[in-house]
Amino acid sequence: MKLLEGLRVVSTALNLPGPVACARLAELGAAVTKVEPPTGDPFAGYCGAWYERLHAGVEVRTIDLKGDEGRRAMQSLLDAADLLLTAQRPAALARMGLDAAVVATLHPRLCQVAITGHAPPDDGTAGHDLTYMAVNGLVVPPALPATLFADMAGAERAVSTALALVMARDREGRGGRATVALADAARYLAQPLREGLTRPAAMLGGGLAGYNIYATRAGWIAVAALEPHFARRLAESLGLPALTEAGLRDKFLADTAMQWERWARALDLPLVALRTPFTENVC
Repeated sequence: MKLLEGLRVVSTALNLPGPVACARLAELGAAVTKVEPPTGDPFAGYCGAWYERLHAGVEVRTIDLKGDEGRRAMQSLLDAADLLLTAQRPAALARMGLDAAVVATLHPRLCQVAITGHAPPDDGTAGHDLTYMAVNGLVVPPALPATLFADMAGAERAVSTALALVMARDREGRGGRATVALADAARYLAQPLREGLTRPAAMLGGGLAGYNIYATRAGWIAVAALEPHFARRLAESLGLPALTEAGLRDKFLADTAMQWERWARALDLPLVALRTPFTENVC
């Protein structure tokens, strides 16, 4: 899809959320230039293969923003850009010559999206995906979260916020600024938990027999027969008078997870085997 063809993006965002957002913008057709310091992006050292995939459609330029020559090069990029995406703390941006107010004065049509850990005035506070998730009740010890939820959700928020700013700029003639806080993204993800829907023993927290995970003869399955017609079809197909956790637990032990998945697909039932994490791209 080239829906954003003609949109020019400059990014200084290192680590994960910024590159994920840039990859999405590039996928949609935007021309994305990422400015990295001479030391590079630390994420390339954390997970090199994924770094390469995320930057496949992005022009990467090494510019030292600590020197006058590098700052002039950056200003030239911004002269032609529609969007600046950053992920550094405000103090670091100021040291790089990218203070948001100064940039807005020099480039009045430029839209700016700052990815931060916390929203202002706490945007200088340190944090990472794990801490944002932990304070929102989304970490269950001793296991770590299976993915970087806040970072990935924050990247999508950065994209949608950027597009909203560009639309407003095109309507009003002047660029705008917005902050996307990863802590806010984590809080957003926790909303079903705060509302009680996914708490332990709640409707989607294990309290509904038709929406749960079950052990099988080999492996586990996830059953999501939430709507009444799915619940009726599941019960009838298994010969159960009603869906109960005990009844389903006994039935599912009769076969393997993959066999149950094939059985469910033929009946148009929302039931799948649990997969183990992919290992071919281990960092």
